[in-house]
Amino acid sequence: MFSNLRNDIPSGLVVFLVALPLCLGVALASGAPLLSGVISGVIGGIVVGTISHSNTSVSGPAAGLVTLVLAALAALGDYRTFLLAVFLSGIIQIGLGFLRAGFIANYIPSNVIQGLLASIGIILILKQIPHAVGFDIDPEEDFIFFQRDGENTFSELLNMNKYFSWGALTISFVSLTLMITYDKLKWKGLKFIPSPILVIVIGVLLNQGFLLFFPGMYLSEKHLVSIPNILNWESIFVFPNFSKIVNSNVWYYAFTIAAFATLETLLNLDAVERIDPHKRLASPNRELFAQGIGNSLSGLIGGLPITSVIVRSSVNIYAGAKTKISTIFHGILLGSSVVFLSSSFNLIPLSSLAVILIVTGFKLTNIAVYKSIYKKGFYQFLPFIVTILAIIFTDLLTGVLIGLCVSFIFILKNNYKNPFSVETENLNIGETIRIELPNQVSFLNKASIKDTLWSLPENSKVIVDATNCNFIDHDILEILEEFKSVVSIEKNIQLNLVGVKENYELTDQVQFVNILDKEAQQKLSPNEILQFLKRGNERFVKGKWSEKYFKHQVNATAFGQNPIAVVLSCIDSRTSPEIIFDAGLGDLISIRIAGNIVNQEILGSLELSCAKIGTKLIVVLGHSNCGAVSSAIYSLKDGNIASITNKIQKAIDGSDSNLQIKKEGNEHIFNHVVKANVLNSITEILESSIYLKEQVDAGAFKIVPAFYDTSSGEVQFFETVKVGSV
Repeated sequence: MFSNLRNDIPSGLVVFLVALPLCLGVALASGAPLLSGVISGVIGGIVVGTISHSNTSVSGPAAGLVTLVLAALAALGDYRTFLLAVFLSGIIQIGLGFLRAGFIANYIPSNVIQGLLASIGIILILKQIPHAVGFDIDPEEDFIFFQRDGENTFSELLNMNKYFSWGALTISFVSLTLMITYDKLKWKGLKFIPSPILVIVIGVLLNQGFLLFFPGMYLSEKHLVSIPNILNWESIFVFPNFSKIVNSNVWYYAFTIAAFATLETLLNLDAVERIDPHKRLASPNRELFAQGIGNSLSGLIGGLPITSVIVRSSVNIYAGAKTKISTIFHGILLGSSVVFLSSSFNLIPLSSLAVILIVTGFKLTNIAVYKSIYKKGFYQFLPFIVTILAIIFTDLLTGVLIGLCVSFIFILKNNYKNPFSVETENLNIGETIRIELPNQVSFLNKASIKDTLWSLPENSKVIVDATNCNFIDHDILEILEEFKSVVSIEKNIQLNLVGVKENYELTDQVQFVNILDKEAQQKLSPNEILQFLKRGNERFVKGKWSEKYFKHQVNATAFGQNPIAVVLSCIDSRTSPEIIFDAGLGDLISIRIAGNIVNQEILGSLELSCAKIGTKLIVVLGHSNCGAVSSAIYSLKDGNIASITNKIQKAIDGSDSNLQIKKEGNEHIFNHVVKANVLNSITEILESSIYLKEQVDAGAFKIVPAFYDTSSGEVQFFETVKVGSV
């Protein structure tokens, strides 16, 4: 942490310079004692900064709670009773932290958070322009659109000409020029000083120069930072009135302050993480605990409610802060400035601070953000824009709530669309509608799921797959139960309800499984079976395997089998036919032997498969990188291996490039030998089995050669054996 002091100390100084007038401004706007804003700023910096898990968030009194503080002071009657509500709100926040209520932050849409950041940027620009030209009537952190003096954000811009100051404008122009061009300066010695600090120093020097040489441009006290003088220590601290703890209004405002402070903190924490260049995450639960400690302490000694504050946090990040040392240091400076350094800091022009905030505002509302969200589509862009406009024309919390409402409407609209996949599959049993539910199925999905199920055609076969669901809302379970017990029966829909867990109060009900019966097996032609295999391999290659329901298939095949094809393949562990053809239990007969060669036992197995079991398609499957073919190429004949390699030798001898096979980099020639070996096996089958030859000639059976690519998973049916050929 301390290795980053070179960055954290200057950035802490910048945040302090900005935060000081803002703390005083919040206190002034809230109708509270002026030093109450500084007290909460010190606690937010030192106490909350130390406990918080965030590296860059800065806490203190927030403009978003000004209206609430005014209402609480009016309802509770005196400041000491209000402090009791602040103290209790901190205790409530501590409880929320222990209850892990920070999860709420995960449900705030990103477009609303980005709208919050962009709107704060716009408000900073609009609210600080008057201060930049010397119009300093309103508090520095009066960020609400409708101001207490009857004016609003835009009317104040029109009033600037009444209080125009050439001195403030000159300081602002010089400061803005420096901040824009600072990074382009060649003098490396300045690189160790953040530009905001230089802006403050130059602002003070310029104003002192005006006093000496251009008295008409000199900025008086009302245009400078104004830290109040401390008459005595008793004037700093005010303590809560615990005798009012039974007052229901106190508890009402305690819960209200806790709720608003929690929401604003979680919003700002998420926003700060978004602009943090290192994208570091902070625990929202620990943040609530830290804020609770801060608010309870602030209420005990006379401070205002504390939240994470996006303006100060943004300045902190853009000033180069690396760790929480910056936040803590800014709190230390706030406390010491009031006690020891008020005379020095009271020389700082508000116009210099205004320029720092205006530049921060432009960074927050960068045009690139608007373009990025616009490209994401209308449903992302509209809530983003609504949030911006709502915050500008109301206040932060009201605007965010409006943005959340608009975003929620779009969430409802999007959830009405199918949150699940609906596909029609051509399985061995025929056309099947497969509905795959997502990981989470909530009541928001109720309408779309019900519409989909109730619109399914009569006499269809339907699989509702919930195996990937971690949660299914009770409303959805009721719909599935109604469809299972009433609708599917009345519409003669064969239903597979698979993967619904027992604790959802529904059990798997399987009225059919994708296993062929004898009648369906005999209706299939060899070409139709071949298409099934091709589609199965296509699913395998794409990673879209069909659910097999092996438990049910075991029961369905317990007393008989009706496979559709027999596959003669190599013993290679990568070429399991049931897997690469995405077949179920009982769909294929798999005969495996090294090099997919043919001998008397293999022929007997093939004849048994076709004559007695009923298969109509024989696939002879070779594969790339075949070890048996490689052994034959290198004339490996140890022990009984020769019985395999001698069979494959015929394919090698038939190659025109026999001598090149052994050379590295001749994969194409190697695979040519593999395919030739497959064709030789088919030729031997037809020459050695009169029964199979007759059935192939008659068109009842079909034998096809295939090649499996072990690198891609794809099966190529590269040539078919024509009827009557040998």
